[in-house]
Amino acid sequence: MPPRIPIETSARHIHITKEDFEALFGEGKELTFVKELSQPGQYVAAEKLAVVGPRGEFEKVSILGPFRKETQVEVSVTDTRKLGIPSVIRQSGDIEGTPGCILRAGEKEITLDKGVIVAKRHIHMRPVDALQYNVRDNENVFVITKSYERNLIYADVVVRVSPSFRLAMHVDTDEANAFAGDADPYGVIVKIFDTETYSVDKWMDEVLRGINRI
Repeated sequence: MPPRIPIETSARHIHITKEDFEALFGEGKELTFVKELSQPGQYVAAEKLAVVGPRGEFEKVSILGPFRKETQVEVSVTDTRKLGIPSVIRQSGDIEGTPGCILRAGEKEITLDKGVIVAKRHIHMRPVDALQYNVRDNENVFVITKSYERNLIYADVVVRVSPSFRLAMHVDTDEANAFAGDADPYGVIVKIFDTETYSVDKWMDEVLRGINRI
C-alpha cells in the first residue's frame, strides 16, 4: 500500500550563495544553524533578511541552509502582489527570466536581477516511494487531500525523486490556506485517467467540448 504523503507548508524563505551572504553579513561569515528541516541536510539559519520590492517589503525573512549555487527567494502569489513584482511559478533552481528584488541586512543590501519565484507545488520522495506510487521524477500528478469540510485535489504537482529526500509534499501559504488542514495533514496521489500524466488544460478543454473521461 502506498504511504500517506505528509503535506508541509513552506512559508516565504531565501536560499543564498556564500558570496551574497558575505556581502550582507561580512567576509568569512557563515550561516548560523538553528534547527533542521524535514529534508535531510536542510536547516533554518539564525540570520534573516528583508525582501524589498517596488511596492512593499517583508522583514525578517528566514534564510535556509546550506549555501546554494544561486540566490533564490521563494514567496507566495499573495506575497508578490505586496512586493509589486510578477508572480512566476517555477521549480526550485529554475530562475532564468524571473523577477529580482533587493535583499537587505541592516544598512547593507544587494540587488538581485532574478531569483524571485513562486515555487511549483511538489513532492519530495525516495526511489522506493516512487515505485510504490508508480511515478517517476518530474512527472506531474494529482494529489487528493483529507480535510474537514474542505477536501480538494491539487493538480500539476511535480514529483521529485532522490535517495537523499524524505517523503513530503510542499505547498506555499496560499495553497495551504485553501484547505482546512488538520494538525497532521496528508495526501495521496490519484491516477484520475489511469495514465501517467494528464494536462489539466487539456482536460478542461475536453469538458467544454462535451468530452467526459470519468
